[in-house]
Amino acid sequence: MAYSGGADSTALLLAAAERWPGQVQAFHIHHGLQSAADDFVRVCESVCAKAAVPLHIVQVDARHASGESPEDAARRARYAALATAATARGMQGMLLGQHADDQVETMLLALSRGAGLPGLSAMAVKFERGGVTFYRPLLQIPSAVLREWLVRQRIEFVDDPTNTDERYTRNRIRARLLPALAQAFPQFRATFARSARHAAQAQAVLVEVALQDLATVGDPPAIKALQALSPPRQANVLRHWLLQQQATPSAAQLDQLLHQVAACTTRGHRIHLKVASGHVTRLGSSLCYSNVAASAR
Repeated sequence: MAYSGGADSTALLLAAAERWPGQVQAFHIHHGLQSAADDFVRVCESVCAKAAVPLHIVQVDARHASGESPEDAARRARYAALATAATARGMQGMLLGQHADDQVETMLLALSRGAGLPGLSAMAVKFERGGVTFYRPLLQIPSAVLREWLVRQRIEFVDDPTNTDERYTRNRIRARLLPALAQAFPQFRATFARSARHAAQAQAVLVEVALQDLATVGDPPAIKALQALSPPRQANVLRHWLLQQQATPSAAQLDQLLHQVAACTTRGHRIHLKVASGHVTRLGSSLCYSNVAASAR
């Protein structure tokens, strides 16, 4: 399991060790991004020794590229490193300690960005990355419950100082919005989780419809076949097709593509639209996506 030394992963580590004695291994990601990182390792070593859980320290370079979110870069590097470390030891599953508060924060972040159903679905209970299945068994449990249990048991855990740095949007949500929500809507964690499940179910239906429509319009999509669909279904199947090309269209780009498809009524009509690192163009009677970054490699 992934073990940061924080309250959530400490509670999960101890619960897992009790549930599966002798079968749990802990993987601690050492980002090297802050001076307290070595202290985190010391706490992890102490807790794991008492719980008789083997601990593996995984060094990760989580520096982000120019214009890239530091949080996103660190998360991608962390999951990739965990999958690699687990696979190297013959393990196929990895537990993650995200809890109900993390789920709400993720959903509010998605709302603040104008996300669609995939974003509003928040965090899945399980997902796959690098051949490893990741599980989040604590998504129904509030952070305060985990911390209170550890304090009562007098079990050591760490508080990451960056979690209170309000330069990060997630931390501002945690510090300002969650207390206000708790006061106005005491059951907000449960209701938000229910909404996330509804969004995930609706998204699953949209993917099924997109696969059916893609089988009809073809891959690459035929323009006349696309025009026979309603605009919402055109948007749905085009978004799915572009995602298969490793291209994530913005709402504005998808709207513009729909407009160009609708206007494509003559043989000489040209379609050319930038999406992600490539372009959607017209090639005969169909659309084509060319990835500039991929072709450069």
